[in-house]
Amino acid sequence: MKNPTAIVAEDEATLRAELIEQITRLWPELHIAGEASDGVQALRLLDELRPDVMFLDIQMPGATGLEVARQASGRSRVVFVTAYDEHAVAAFDHGAVDYLLKPLQPARLFTAIGRVKERLGDAPSDLGAVLDRLAALPSATPTRQYLRWINASIGQTLKLITVDEVQYFQADNKYTRVTLRDSEALIRKPLKELVEELDPQQFWQIHRSTLVNANAIAGASRDFRGRLQLKLKERHDTLLVAESYAHLFKQM
Repeated sequence: MKNPTAIVAEDEATLRAELIEQITRLWPELHIAGEASDGVQALRLLDELRPDVMFLDIQMPGATGLEVARQASGRSRVVFVTAYDEHAVAAFDHGAVDYLLKPLQPARLFTAIGRVKERLGDAPSDLGAVLDRLAALPSATPTRQYLRWINASIGQTLKLITVDEVQYFQADNKYTRVTLRDSEALIRKPLKELVEELDPQQFWQIHRSTLVNANAIAGASRDFRGRLQLKLKERHDTLLVAESYAHLFKQM
């Protein structure tokens, strides 16, 4: 029987190294297959490595530990690394997930490892209910969390894409086209939902069918018909701006 595998996701490098060192000492049979410094990296490692266990910091850039755990639900066992107080940890269901409080305590890690070992013989649990309880805690969502990554189809391949990589979104029949610097992808999420889920400071609606990443805009100009158009920094595309959105570019 092969040794179990794990991913450790923690954005604080010192704490991540400390956690890996302690896990290795207390569970030498466990192979740390990968480590992540943010949530998006953790999601990619989850898909690539399919670990038996994930140690997840709850508050990470890119995607929170709760968001990563939703993707890991039914696929991997989860141990959260958290700064929640003793009252908040009551929301954890010990039958589905375990937790480590910061600062790390070896005795608590030993207990968590023991519980994970007991669950290795069973299929990974559905974490939906416990994650809903955790997400409802005030400390779980200190500020509004905007959409930060999407799963998109490129040909026959499903790819994880951060929204920072997107140049613009455009409605395309039943799909939404996701345009990147050097490729395109399709998602089923309608543009109307993206408008609600993306950070409005970063993604501007310029047409009823187009959302553009403000960081990708090189400039604006009018064509011979007087229509306002956008040029992008890293693509040759020209995007039409509807007159109802032209006020966004008065300073350009």
